[in-house]
Amino acid sequence: MRIDRALYDEVVAHAVEEAPNECCGLVAAKDGIAMRVYRATNVYASPLRYEIDGREISRIHGEIEDAGWELGAIYHSHTRSAPYPSQTDINLAVMPGSGEQLWPGTLYVIVGVAGDEPEVKAYRIESAGVEEVALSVQ
Repeated sequence: MRIDRALYDEVVAHAVEEAPNECCGLVAAKDGIAMRVYRATNVYASPLRYEIDGREISRIHGEIEDAGWELGAIYHSHTRSAPYPSQTDINLAVMPGSGEQLWPGTLYVIVGVAGDEPEVKAYRIESAGVEEVALSVQ
C-alpha cells in the first residue's frame, strides 16, 4: 500500500499520543493508495490489547464505502513489544473456526513505540500465517 507522508505521520502521532495504551484505527484506500486515516477508540484503554467497538467500525466502514473507497488497513500500536503481530492480533484477524480472514485484502499496520523511535510495519494476516509487506511512504 502506498501512503502519503502526512497520513503515515498521523498514524504514528496517534500511537505516540495514546501511549502507554495501544491506539487503533482504520485506513481507507483506493487502488492500493491510502486516502484517509480514521482514528478509533480502543475500548480496552489498555497497554496490552485493543478492540474497536462494532458500532464505531460500522460507522467508519460506512463512511469509507460512501466515499467509494475500501478498507485498506487496520492499525494499532504495540507499546511494550516490537511491531510484530501477537497471537491476540492474529486471532482478531481470522474468523474463529473457519480460518478465513475477517477483513479479506486488508493489511494490518503496527506501530511499535517501545523503543526510542516509533517503528512501523505492515502485515497480511491469513490462516496460512503472517507475511510482512512493504508500505510505500510517499
